[in-house]
Amino acid sequence: MKRMPNHGSRAVATLAWNLAIKTVKTDTRTLGLSLFFAMTVGMTFVPQAALAQSQPVGGQVAPAGALGTTQVGLAQAMGDPVQRLEQRLRELEQEVKELRNQRSVTPVLIPNAAAAQGSTPNAAASAPSASSAEAVNSAPAEVASEPFAWGDFTWVNGSSRQTSRLLATKYFTPQIDIDANYTYSLNRPIDNTIVGSTATARHNELSLAFLGIGGDAQIGNARGRLFLQFGTRSTIVPHNDVTALRGQGDLNAVYRYLSEAYVGYHFNKLHGINLDVGLFCSYVGLFSYTEFDNWGYQASFTSDNTPWFFNGARLQIFPTDRFKVELWLINGWQSYGKFNQLPGFGYQLHYSPREWVKLVSSGYVGTDTQGSGGRVRFHSDNSVLLRYFNRPDARGLSRAALSTTLDFGFEEGDGVAAFRGTGTLGNCTPQTPCEQDFLSAMAYSMLWFWKNQLGVMVGGGFMRNPGRYLVLIPTGVAATTFDTRPGTQFFGWDVSANASWFPTENITFRLEVSHHDVSVPYYAGPGGVTGPDGYKCGGVYDPDGTIRTCVPPGWTPDLVNAETKVILATMFRL
Repeated sequence: MKRMPNHGSRAVATLAWNLAIKTVKTDTRTLGLSLFFAMTVGMTFVPQAALAQSQPVGGQVAPAGALGTTQVGLAQAMGDPVQRLEQRLRELEQEVKELRNQRSVTPVLIPNAAAAQGSTPNAAASAPSASSAEAVNSAPAEVASEPFAWGDFTWVNGSSRQTSRLLATKYFTPQIDIDANYTYSLNRPIDNTIVGSTATARHNELSLAFLGIGGDAQIGNARGRLFLQFGTRSTIVPHNDVTALRGQGDLNAVYRYLSEAYVGYHFNKLHGINLDVGLFCSYVGLFSYTEFDNWGYQASFTSDNTPWFFNGARLQIFPTDRFKVELWLINGWQSYGKFNQLPGFGYQLHYSPREWVKLVSSGYVGTDTQGSGGRVRFHSDNSVLLRYFNRPDARGLSRAALSTTLDFGFEEGDGVAAFRGTGTLGNCTPQTPCEQDFLSAMAYSMLWFWKNQLGVMVGGGFMRNPGRYLVLIPTGVAATTFDTRPGTQFFGWDVSANASWFPTENITFRLEVSHHDVSVPYYAGPGGVTGPDGYKCGGVYDPDGTIRTCVPPGWTPDLVNAETKVILATMFRL
């Protein structure tokens, strides 16, 4: 008997198969759905086809009317399955199209039918079909990977430990930093003044060290960053900048409340090129300007005697996603303006071949001595960071890392010489130059416990500076009595230890003990650096009711060679 064709079943089966093939080429996530749909089609129409094509028992042919009745009954029971399935196919095709628009899909290479059936040699089984090759040719071009986004660098000293920003949007990522501390100096200065530190300013007081408000903006390839600063650091950090008093205006008053403010443009070349102009945090030194990023709160001499900011232009080049080159054109060494006529020049090389190692080398050259345009300064800062243990889910030791930094620099010309010299204070001439150079190193070890929520740090360093040319000038009356002329030596060492708690990515609680020791009187002693009773001159009433106009004759600041501090700090970042 001739079998009756079932065109509806064949049409639906064909549509289901075409959808399955299209889905495989587009998105493997919907492959299972397509296969399930095809199986459903088979289970629905195979019984119906069997009824139409089978013979009754005994070899007798069923009446045509009975067969038709059976088909009609099934059609009525199921509605119109062909139309329903065609509608569902259209819906699935629309879903696939939406998925394709939402993300770039890597095509799945499917072997041709013959190879899948094993009718060709094994070598041919891996060859893609013509349709697969077409999919490969139509795939979007590979986009250069984002620099350093391939690894986890939250362990790095001087880098943020945050993995995401809560309020980030397409065009603007806001940032708020709050850094408050209580510092107790064992010297107990009467004026509550701490000398020689950019992190701490007040003894036996709660202090708002830093409040930063701003963020990053990007519209297309245009970019910019604005970060305002308030707190004690906005006064302490620019203290050494004498260019603020050069010429018109007070640059300290103009820039003091700006931590960073720059605009720039991103070029889609290599793995990215950025050109930015404005005010920046310094690229020299391992420790970040923002304490939230650092392993320790009180920086070693190596970092505290290198710049915290630069004013100028920066070119960042990312040849690969593991290597960065920076070129700088700046006004001067931690200065808003220029000390002399020539600008300063700088560079940085940043390389991370693996997630557990980071190599950074920075350099600077410029003329940064007031009134000595012929005196050239060079400085080199070099750090190696290693993460040698990493089990982030461990309840005991979960991570361990160390960092080492070596700095060397010098000045040459106008009566000073690098690593040599026979001149003494007051007798620095081209014929008898005074030695003017800088050699410093620091090393820190950091251990994390309990899934990286607890931390313990130990570290320290030393500094050799025979000309004091990078030493932070003390505050108060000591600023006028502390001699920074070439020929005055300054050697020192420091050590610190702390314990930190990181309950979330947004906040840090830290207890730290820090000790600094130098070769000359430098830190504020019990008598302080401001006045006999701890108050400044001018507008202050003495106990007898008279207005004090100046420091009493013969009074000098009380400076000592060493200082030990206990620091309680809370650091927050949104």
